[in-house]
Amino acid sequence: MSVTQQYLLDTCRARQLGEPVPPVPGTHDVRVVREWHDRRRFRAVLAGRPAYGRVRRALRRWRYGWPRGAG
Repeated sequence: MSVTQQYLLDTCRARQLGEPVPPVPGTHDVRVVREWHDRRRFRAVLAGRPAYGRVRRALRRWRYGWPRGAG
């Protein structure tokens, strides 16, 4: 069953039972990604690692080779 089919089934059940309709799939995706990102940064700080620029630095190493001059 797809996400859309499950949503439609849940909506139908909610209306039959007089309950509030569930949120549309994808409604809270941006908030979840932000919270995940904030949690990663917080854990990095607690572990003593830099909280900013880690992904860009890793992509730069992957693209240009590590150590510099090896690619």
